[in-house]
Amino acid sequence: MSTRNLFWLTIVFIVSTLFILSACSSATTDEQAAAEGTAPAADEGGETEAEEAAPAQEPAEESDSGPASGSYYERALAGEFTGTTVEILGPFTDEDEVKFLESIKSFEEQSGIDIQYSGVSGFDSAISVRVDAGDIPDIANFAQPGLLARFVQEGHVLDVGSFLDEEYMQGQYDQSWIDMATMQGPDGPMLGGVWQRINGKSLIWYPIEEFQAAGYEIPTTWEEMLTLSDQIVADGDTPWCIGIGSGAATGWPATDWIEEIMLRTTSLEQYDAWTQGELPFDSPEVRNAFDIMANIFFNEDYVYGGSNNLIGIEFGDAPVPMFEDPPQCWLHKQGNFITNFFPAGVEAGKDYGFFYLPPIDEEYGRPFLVGGDIMAMMQDRDEVRAVMEFFTRGESLKGWLEAGGALSPHLDAELDWYGDDTERGIAQILKESTSFRYDGSDLMPGQVGTGTFWTGLVSYLTGAASLDTILPEIDASWPQD
Repeated sequence: MSTRNLFWLTIVFIVSTLFILSACSSATTDEQAAAEGTAPAADEGGETEAEEAAPAQEPAEESDSGPASGSYYERALAGEFTGTTVEILGPFTDEDEVKFLESIKSFEEQSGIDIQYSGVSGFDSAISVRVDAGDIPDIANFAQPGLLARFVQEGHVLDVGSFLDEEYMQGQYDQSWIDMATMQGPDGPMLGGVWQRINGKSLIWYPIEEFQAAGYEIPTTWEEMLTLSDQIVADGDTPWCIGIGSGAATGWPATDWIEEIMLRTTSLEQYDAWTQGELPFDSPEVRNAFDIMANIFFNEDYVYGGSNNLIGIEFGDAPVPMFEDPPQCWLHKQGNFITNFFPAGVEAGKDYGFFYLPPIDEEYGRPFLVGGDIMAMMQDRDEVRAVMEFFTRGESLKGWLEAGGALSPHLDAELDWYGDDTERGIAQILKESTSFRYDGSDLMPGQVGTGTFWTGLVSYLTGAASLDTILPEIDASWPQD
């Protein structure tokens, strides 16, 4: 082959190669654009052939491979966490455990999350043992916020405020519940949990038919309640059914009276300071509460069985004389659980009614004393967050409300969800209340709340010691850091 022919063959080869590479580059660009959902660039002032030929397309559906939009709860209902497991440790056993499991069943079915609940009667010890052993549950259900506060401070509990923001929480709860769930963590205040089931304490029970027949009216203020008590005495009867006996726990019913009066005579900030050991028992505010209680407890005309027999009457037996014919006493202050101790066969609305324990100082509104359960997150996974968010909703308790035995703290809970007329009526009182605070003795350290507070009250109410003796003793029992 001549040199001239070889030269032209080489030129042809190079030109062909460049043409092929250019075509491949154009194809690759088009394929990449299609994969990214973009059209290839058109010449200025014109459209591409693809744009002219392609029919209108529907928006592509979101891929199942990525997280769905929305909150953790919404993502759970979208099936994102199907097949996962969340363990809860708590004190619900027997009938309560059955009702709890039934109330979460629908969410489990919708979300595909398997919630494994372990109920233990000795929860306080069980949670401590498991945390110490490093066998920490995903969620723990605390019936004593004071105990939870200890785990929060030690860093064993995660801040649910990191994913449940303030605006959302205020849409689900009255501010009081948020305040009560805010606790001191290792790095400052944090949201230590969310409230689920509660019980109410600020209630007065009475024999409704006899009450109405006697022409008595439900009091709306503390003064009206004392006037009613005097009227019952004038009619030859005893107004109050009171008993503070409870075996080794004797005295606790009287602590509820002190807590109720504190909420009605001083601010929430002072109440909180008192339960945290910052406001001493031996202070004017607490002394005033004891004096107001004494006006009822130490009035021999007011108390069935006499003031000296308060500890001799078991708390569960105290309301029974109210159901005799005629009633031997007419008014009994106790939480909603007390109906379990009423005589068999008595009916709500016929044999008994209830009303809100009236306010004392209108400045402090209509406070309501409560007990209840707060769920704390101890392991951080998306499915655990979803379950925690579920507990902020009334629907997490709906089945239990229908079955009876629970009250809801949630703003979105409906009154018609309650299957029991009495609990529905109490729920209405809850909705009308202006603030809430947890049982004070359960917030205090055990040495005080279930120790010297109880025993000090017994000494005071039996006349064994004066306030000048017992109040400084209670203060001295407060644990020192």
